[in-house]
Amino acid sequence: MCPLPLSAVSELRAEAAPPTADAELLRQLQQGSEAAFRTLVERYQHRVYRTVLALLRSPEEAEDVAQEVFVEVYQTVGRFRGEAALSTWLYRLATSRALKHRRRAQAKKRFAYFTRLLGFGNHVLHDPADHLHPQAQLEGEQQLQLLLAHIARLPDKQQVAFTLRHEQELSYEEIAAVLQTTVPAVESLLFRARQTLRTHLQPSFRHA
Repeated sequence: MCPLPLSAVSELRAEAAPPTADAELLRQLQQGSEAAFRTLVERYQHRVYRTVLALLRSPEEAEDVAQEVFVEVYQTVGRFRGEAALSTWLYRLATSRALKHRRRAQAKKRFAYFTRLLGFGNHVLHDPADHLHPQAQLEGEQQLQLLLAHIARLPDKQQVAFTLRHEQELSYEEIAAVLQTTVPAVESLLFRARQTLRTHLQPSFRHA
């Protein structure tokens, strides 16, 4: 069985299902139901994609990583013991995969830079073109891009907490479950993230 292409359900906007519905879906998934897997993709693909996109800022990369998330779900669901809600598990996988992908890309970029700097190889490093976040087409594009750039510089946990809170609108309790931490810790992460962003962005947004 192969996961459905994410593009096949890209227009769906389904919200997370009630816990009881997810519990039944999980039971069917662990029994190897193809129909249950299709339901999972249809129910959660948009939320997973949006979470990954918020961290990577590249639609193409986000599509690939979101696909990897569902492949991982298919391969590991038999070992999932329900210690967290199904939606929480998916957010956890999505953020983990996205951050791992970004670190890998950054490591490759640094390696290419240093090999060129030290004279190893004759290739010329070309930085990948920046991909615009969908919201960047709105009014105030320059300010939005500045905001996104500063969000991307936040420490990983602050960035994930900020993204899940302000882009996915998760509750503090849900974010704590995803990050496997406490609500006060989430509050602290968000406070520090907002303080950092406010400090760096205040001069640029003073007249906004």
